[in-house]
Amino acid sequence: MRRRRLRIALLALPALVGTVLMATAPAGADPTKSTATGGSGRSSLEDQASVRLVRIQLTGADLLDKVVAAGFDLEHGLRRVPSGIEGEAVVTAEQVAELRAMGVTILGDDESFAWSDEADGGLQALGARSVQPLNHTETVRVVRADWFTTKGQGFLYVEARTTEGQQADPVVGMQLENDSGRGTPFGYARTMSRFVDSGQYMFHRNLFKLDARPKQIRVTSSTGGVTTGTVSNWLEDAPSPLTANPGYKWDFVDGYRTPQQLYSRAREIARQYPDIAEIVYLPNKTNGYQRKAQATIGGTGQEAVVVSSAAWGHEGGNDITVEFVDRPGADLPLAVEVAGKAIRVLLAKNASGGLASTAAEVAAALESGSQGLVDRAHPYRTNAGTGIVAATAGPVALTDFLDQKRAGAPEGEVPRGPATIPVLRIGKHRDGKKPGVLIQAQDHAREWVPATTSLEAAERLVHNYRSDRETKNIVDNAEVFFILSNNPDGANYSFYNFASQRRNLTNHCPDENADPARRNGWGVDLNRNYRVGSAHDGYSGASTSCVSDTFQGPAKLSEPEAKNIIWLVEKYSNIKFMMSVHSNGGQLFWQPGAYIADGRITTPRPPLGDEAFYWQSAARILSQVKAHRETVVTPENVGGSSDVLYSSAGNVREDLYHTYGIYAFGWEVGGSVYNPGTGNWQGGSFQPPWAGDPALVSGHAETMEYANGIMEMFRIAAEWGKDKKDPTSRLLPGDGTYRGSVDVRFETSEPATIYYTTDGSRPTLESPRYEATEFREPGQVFHVTETTTFRWFSVDAAGNIENNYDPTKNDRREKYRTATIRIVKR
Repeated sequence: MRRRRLRIALLALPALVGTVLMATAPAGADPTKSTATGGSGRSSLEDQASVRLVRIQLTGADLLDKVVAAGFDLEHGLRRVPSGIEGEAVVTAEQVAELRAMGVTILGDDESFAWSDEADGGLQALGARSVQPLNHTETVRVVRADWFTTKGQGFLYVEARTTEGQQADPVVGMQLENDSGRGTPFGYARTMSRFVDSGQYMFHRNLFKLDARPKQIRVTSSTGGVTTGTVSNWLEDAPSPLTANPGYKWDFVDGYRTPQQLYSRAREIARQYPDIAEIVYLPNKTNGYQRKAQATIGGTGQEAVVVSSAAWGHEGGNDITVEFVDRPGADLPLAVEVAGKAIRVLLAKNASGGLASTAAEVAAALESGSQGLVDRAHPYRTNAGTGIVAATAGPVALTDFLDQKRAGAPEGEVPRGPATIPVLRIGKHRDGKKPGVLIQAQDHAREWVPATTSLEAAERLVHNYRSDRETKNIVDNAEVFFILSNNPDGANYSFYNFASQRRNLTNHCPDENADPARRNGWGVDLNRNYRVGSAHDGYSGASTSCVSDTFQGPAKLSEPEAKNIIWLVEKYSNIKFMMSVHSNGGQLFWQPGAYIADGRITTPRPPLGDEAFYWQSAARILSQVKAHRETVVTPENVGGSSDVLYSSAGNVREDLYHTYGIYAFGWEVGGSVYNPGTGNWQGGSFQPPWAGDPALVSGHAETMEYANGIMEMFRIAAEWGKDKKDPTSRLLPGDGTYRGSVDVRFETSEPATIYYTTDGSRPTLESPRYEATEFREPGQVFHVTETTTFRWFSVDAAGNIENNYDPTKNDRREKYRTATIRIVKR
């Protein structure tokens, strides 16, 4: 079986609906036409490089780490395939050659691609092998088998794991069979794909298109193991979304929004609805939509000089001109003259009357003699500056290369200078006593749909508070904090200069990467700038290169945008839920988010109870997404982000969960949509056409369906805050006498963490926790061979403890659970 997926171009900037207009300086634009240049001629070396999206294939996570660390911009939609990892890269023509030199296969940039679902070997002799019965140590386990439908087509997703999966010679293969419903035989044998990440076996998994829902599956390993599993429903029979309620108001956002428009609307909502909304201003101002004015003079050789102003471009840097002057005469010294904002460098002459100033000498003279107008002057990139500088044809104007105006925009110029980010706080009781939910959108500048999705959710809350019972319940029993754009500087740059901008605008680059042709590579990836699982501590998925799209920054929390998040959750300690909204890939994930590549050592995994709560919440959230137009986020795209996507060192979710105990989700909205007309899964993009085909790729449709999911997260938080019911648990098969040995496990009435002992001691919060058999699997099974007494208690996600037991006190009235497994020897 082969699948095909249609690729959507990333870089075609759509016409914007509403008051937002097309960027006036898109990728590849000629800076000589910018209003910031004053019409002066510019060097072609300062043109923004033309970029395009190409499909790539990497041999595995190790190569992925190298590509990311080298500064390449990889789109979020990475997919593990039997031969490694496939994805998309935003690259220039020069970078394509560099990728090939690193060992990356370029699959092309055509309209579609295909991959094989065949495994990497090991099944040829299966038909002749007799299957041996399993003992208590299972050699094959079904992790999950999920059925879902979308657009009239059924799909079966299966994950299975073998204890011998790490074996590579010969590679262990796996075969899947399924029935066609209750009472029908197994059949339709297909090979499953084996996945290895950073040298570690993960699982075998596949998504299969089927005509009928199976009841059971059978998985057989090439080494002889076999097991069966029951098929579950994934996002089937989803409850109606709030939009189905009579009189419910929705569909408020009619186009993409700049940061200024988002913030303006947030302030207006607070003004219109003061009884349930207010603005909280974050204390750390951003760098600002501003840059120093620059010019590269003299080409790229040893004679080239890069000049940067001391003042920001809009504060006078753009008025500076620099001229290199060849004077008549001989034996003349190098000198600098300044008249207003005009700098003239009088080049030195030798005894023969020839020019004698090197680029290094001119750069030093500019820094010392420009009367403070020039902040940095240096040879081009890694040059030593030994070449002799030539005279210019006239004054060269410095510019910050930023577009200053948006035609038709009501507020005129894009605001310059540091920005203060407002947080829209919605809740009837904003006193810290109700659970808080933080919605953080647009950490990455080019991701426009997360901002509109978040704004749509905010609009739904305030417009339906007085008329919709469920909305009133949310606002009365939870507080919501909306950061509609956490990266306003980068977002403005994405709208008006370079559509593919991902990071903020803070330039931490040294001279070798500080010339203006590098300007689209500056900035920090805000979602790599946090403290837990950071690349500073050896975790994979972030770069030390200042021109990498995953640049981690010079230090943890170096950026004001990241500091603000920590300030917010520390000031408002009632924040217990968080959604970092990104695009585009169609994933919903949580911890662990990063790992050390050598050995694939992840950050700590959540306890089984928290993991179960994440899965339960995900099913509810994604069911509401599906209810809009049947978009299905598949199970393979749900879970720990380092398991379903890649390692992302220093991400915000890890910090908030591990440091503050916040249930922190990451969401890649805008995933693939099944196209029944072609039988393909059609991918999204960072800036899909707003009014595209509503059944397929559409910014408007994505905004509405994922806003459904955010609203469901609010319902979860409100219910969590009112949850006072203790969980219950039991040991299966339970108290009793057994011959020989017995396998036992715990079961809970709801997602809950179990603390237990088997040594006769009283269970406490320091006791062992009941853990998963393996990641993405249910709880472990204890193989009991001697009489053993289990003592335990459970704690649910809201902190309720079973039977009102207090594990911190040594109370004679012990309320923990107990069960004795008595073993009678045969």
